[in-house]
Amino acid sequence: MNYFEFPLEDITNDFVNNWLLPTLSGFFDQISVILRSFVDAVTNVLTSTPAEVIAILLIALAWWISGKGVALFALIGMLYLGSVDLWTESMQTLAIVIVSTIISVLIGIPVGILSATNSVIDKTVRPILDFMQTLPIFVYLIPAILLFGLGGVPAVIATFVFAVPPAVRMTSLGIKQVPGEVVEASRAYGSTPRQLLIKVQLPLALPTIMAGVNQTIMLALSMAVVASMIGAPGLGSIVLTGISQVNVGLGLTGGLAIVVLAIVLDRITQGITNKVK
Repeated sequence: MNYFEFPLEDITNDFVNNWLLPTLSGFFDQISVILRSFVDAVTNVLTSTPAEVIAILLIALAWWISGKGVALFALIGMLYLGSVDLWTESMQTLAIVIVSTIISVLIGIPVGILSATNSVIDKTVRPILDFMQTLPIFVYLIPAILLFGLGGVPAVIATFVFAVPPAVRMTSLGIKQVPGEVVEASRAYGSTPRQLLIKVQLPLALPTIMAGVNQTIMLALSMAVVASMIGAPGLGSIVLTGISQVNVGLGLTGGLAIVVLAIVLDRITQGITNKVK
């Protein structure tokens, strides 16, 4: 059924090649330099620090926040990463996850607050988030490569687009779920909108916000394999090599390493959520 033709492909390519790149290439280059410096700095810290130090810190953090069981799993997981010689790749993946999560939180939480407090912004943001979450991952890898090249920077950008919606949605949901009588009581005592937000709404919404941060971290980590397709280093490249070589053992080795990182990060962030309730 073809009643008329809409040349979306030609329009899009014309927009990108004839306006976007010539006009904003310098802007994207600056973003690329900043993000590359950020990713390289975090990666250098994680890879240059002795593995034993990072392992002890993670195990201690897991014990303090989530208990002995998670600490024991973290110990076994760190031993596994070392025993299969994937420590460096794990730290490279962790660096991309950390940078992507920080950016997602710094942008997602303020947008979520605005969305919760302004109905116009909420109606504007909601379809954008729907678009970001439903658009196939591989579709926005193309502009990420086009605008930022290959490597860790486009991986961070693509991961941000994929992982930021939960931070926005859960922040907005948490603030909206603050009981109306609590808000009215605060206003009755003379709280300004800023005081109401900082001293009442955000503290009560913090468990929900932390749940959104947890989802953001998990989604960022789930992008590891996809990000490797655009040159991101780390565990994803190991799995991708296993796929291309039909090497089941290599794919399983890299996949289990991703599982280790995912479970440890998930349990730690869940423990933080439980502590703030």
